[in-house]
Amino acid sequence: MSFTEALSANLLSPPILFFALGIIAALVKSDLRFPEQFYSALTIYLLTAIGFKGGVAVSEAGFDRVWLPALAGIALSTTIPLWCYAVLRRPGGLPIADAASIAAHFGSVSAVTFITAVNYLKQAGVPSEGYASAFLAVMESPAIIAAVLLARKGSPETSQSSLKPALHDAFLGRSVILLIGGLLVGWISGPAGLRSAEGFFVSPFFGVIALFLLEMGIVTGRRLGDLRRAGPFLLLFGIAAPLINGCLGAVAGTAAGLSIGGSMLMATLAASASYIAAPAAMRVAIPEARPTLSLATALGIAFPFNISVGLPLYLELARRCHSLFHS
Repeated sequence: MSFTEALSANLLSPPILFFALGIIAALVKSDLRFPEQFYSALTIYLLTAIGFKGGVAVSEAGFDRVWLPALAGIALSTTIPLWCYAVLRRPGGLPIADAASIAAHFGSVSAVTFITAVNYLKQAGVPSEGYASAFLAVMESPAIIAAVLLARKGSPETSQSSLKPALHDAFLGRSVILLIGGLLVGWISGPAGLRSAEGFFVSPFFGVIALFLLEMGIVTGRRLGDLRRAGPFLLLFGIAAPLINGCLGAVAGTAAGLSIGGSMLMATLAASASYIAAPAAMRVAIPEARPTLSLATALGIAFPFNISVGLPLYLELARRCHSLFHS
C-alpha cells in the first residue's frame, strides 16, 4: 500500500470519521455531548484494556525482549521536553511557565492516539509487538517531571511546594495506575486470563474507540477558537513537533530491535501529545501557565494531525528506518 493509499484508508476508517462527526457537531452547535460519567467510564475501559492486553503480551514475550525498547521510550519522554522547551522559549518567546507546560504535553503521551495507531496497523495488515502498551505506560510520567524541573530552574518564583503533588499526579494519577496496574494483572494472569476476559476486553474494544473519538471530536471542535490565542508560531509548532518527535521515535524503535509495526507505534507515542495526564499535573505544578495554550496546541493541532495524516506518515518512517538499518 502506497502512502497515498494508506492516508486515504486511514481518513475513511470509522474511528476517524466519527472524530470528524464530532467536530462537525461542535461547529454546528449541536447539543450532542457525552455525560461526564460516561466519558470517564470509556477512559477507564480503554486504559484498563490496553494495560491488561499489554501485560499478557509481556508475559508471552518475556522481559528480556521488552526492557530495551521500554528504556528507549523513557529516554524519548525525558529528552523531548528539553528541545521543545528550548524552542518555545527561543525563538518562540513564550514565558517560562507556558514553555514548560507545553513541553510537558508534547513529551508525555496520548493513549487515544496510541489506540488509534494500533487500530490503523490492524487495518493495514502490519503486525506489531503486543507488548507495545508497556511503552505507553512508562512514557507518560518522565516528561512531566522534566518539565516541572525546567520550570523550577528557570523561574525561582515557581512554588517550591508544587513538586510533591506534581510527582503524585505523574506517578499515581488515574491513567498511570490503570495502565501499570492492568499490565501487572495481564502479566500475572497470562494468556489464560485474556481468554477468560476476551468477550469484554477484546471484542468491544474498537467500538469503544469509535465512541471515544466521537467525544474527542466534539471537544476538539469546541476548542478550535482557542487556536486564535495560540498564534501562528504555536500552530507551526503543533505540526512540526510531532514530525520531529515521530522521526526520533522511529529511529529509537528500530535501533531497539522493534518490528516495523512496533517502530511505528514508538514513533506515534513520541509524536503524540498528552491532553489528560499532563494538563492535570501542570495545573498543580505550574499554576501560572495558561492551559488554553497547551490544550489548543496539543488537542486542537497535534491530535487531529497525528490521527489523520501522522499515522500513515509514521508507518512510512518506520519502513524507511528499517530499510536503512538493515540494508
